[in-house]
Amino acid sequence: MKLQVRTVIISDVHLGTPDSKVREVNHFLRHVRCEKLILNGDIIDGWQLRRGGSWTKAHTRFVRIVLKMLEKRDTKVFYLRGNHDDVLASFLPLEFENLTVVEEHIHEGPAGRYLVLHGDIFDTVTRNFVFLAHLGDWGYSALLTLNRVYNAWRKWRGKEYWSLSKAIKARVKEAVNHISKFEDHIADLARQRGCVGVMCGHIHTAADKMIGDVHYLNSGDWVESLTAIVEHLDGRFELVEFARFLEQFPLVDDTAVESASPELQPAAL
Repeated sequence: MKLQVRTVIISDVHLGTPDSKVREVNHFLRHVRCEKLILNGDIIDGWQLRRGGSWTKAHTRFVRIVLKMLEKRDTKVFYLRGNHDDVLASFLPLEFENLTVVEEHIHEGPAGRYLVLHGDIFDTVTRNFVFLAHLGDWGYSALLTLNRVYNAWRKWRGKEYWSLSKAIKARVKEAVNHISKFEDHIADLARQRGCVGVMCGHIHTAADKMIGDVHYLNSGDWVESLTAIVEHLDGRFELVEFARFLEQFPLVDDTAVESASPELQPAAL
């Protein structure tokens, strides 16, 4: 059984990092059928791969799943550049049959025109202070490492997963203000482009809401949130949480357990 939809939008998978929930996103993609797949930035983490990174069989399997969707299911795939895969910027736009690699995209569906972009253009640190952006990335990676250790202890105690970084973002006033400003800027841009909505990623904060007259959709990430946006056959959009997706499409042993041995390590980006 598969989930049949018009469009799937995912972002911020961060392949090449130890915290990428690649097994989960692989399971999700195996159980959906779509006419269009939008990979909305930071799918591959070039920053981490330059520092050594962590590329496993599960990461290669993700690439194979997408290629299968392209070749055997005739899915149109749009790959949008993010800030962690910014090496692509020099080569855009690219188009190979059903694969299109671009900076941004206009999605047209029953609900109207939606502007699709990663969203880092409104992050002044990412765009103008590259050193600080990398420094922040190291700090975030350290926080995720601490989060892994803490949740290993919670699991041993029989407690459920708890995200340290999400809790910090929710409680620190500056982080909340940053997210709010980001959302407002993105919505303004969509309005200027004559679009009824916008789909983005980048800030690892999933959302489906109205900002004024603009439908704001953020697909979240596959590091902590484990979320995606789907456009149903009737044109309705839905924010899908992986935990709830599992209620209908449970993991089985052959997809839940995959070898972590290195395979096809990509060249440094």
